[in-house]
Amino acid sequence: MRRRALGRTGLMVSELGFGCASWWGKPAFDERTALGLVHEAIDLGVTLFDTGASYSAGEAEPRLGRALKGRDVSGLVIATKAGTFHAGGGRIARDMTPAAVVASAERSLRNLGLERLGLLQLHGPSIAELDDPMLAALDGLKRRGLVAAVGLNSFDPAVTEHAVGLSQVDVLMVDYNVLRPEREPLIASAAAAGKGVLAGMPLAMGHTRPLLARLRGPQDVWYAARALAKHRGELARGRRFRFLHELPGMTGAQAALAYVLANPGVSAAVFGATRPAHLRENVAAAGMVLPPEVLARIREAQA
Repeated sequence: MRRRALGRTGLMVSELGFGCASWWGKPAFDERTALGLVHEAIDLGVTLFDTGASYSAGEAEPRLGRALKGRDVSGLVIATKAGTFHAGGGRIARDMTPAAVVASAERSLRNLGLERLGLLQLHGPSIAELDDPMLAALDGLKRRGLVAAVGLNSFDPAVTEHAVGLSQVDVLMVDYNVLRPEREPLIASAAAAGKGVLAGMPLAMGHTRPLLARLRGPQDVWYAARALAKHRGELARGRRFRFLHELPGMTGAQAALAYVLANPGVSAAVFGATRPAHLRENVAAAGMVLPPEVLARIREAQA
């Protein structure tokens, strides 16, 4: 697995990262399978694992901690998020105050069984919340040696553009995939400012495939229901990219990941997987190059 610099943090990460969230972290998903996916990802060369305090109803962090127990984590970059938490009853609550973020980071370390986080990201902050007290709190976590790098995960371009100009912010996570080419100028400016850029949702949540073609297990039903409830627009746009699943020599998922990794400003693309075969398929995309004619078809579909 090739590695890329995470901006100017001094950290190197595998160009493909494993996302520990959603169905992967839920108790309904078999624990042995979930932990086995992390172990196999490590064996395949993945060094970046991304999760969040509020993910999977608060179950994702502890599960990742169990997966890492007894493993050599010295070469891994474990990333999590603060500012949101599971409030019970399927609700996600926010507390983006500096004290809450510090407390969340300390709790995440306990959940993950780590002495230091590779990356702590604010989960969906507003511009107003990126104020001097917050930036000072993030610097304090770094000075205490609890966090190697800090950043934010936001799908609001205005927030991300603002963060590009903040010297205290090391890493930005944005939603970048074939359905989101408008993120490319933002990625370029972030990389030029020395920020590490993580591409979230690089597979466009599978929306380039027909919905019914994905239904093979309970996790597929769960993801499909979420897509119908929250992402109908993406499902509609995804129809233009069905050709990605008919290419010779690579799968649709591999083509989508190759598109994201072709952007030199991207440090890593973070994907999720609940099946070992999908994990291996995605990891095999490292180093793949899209033929020019395929890239031209993608640009045409984006237009």
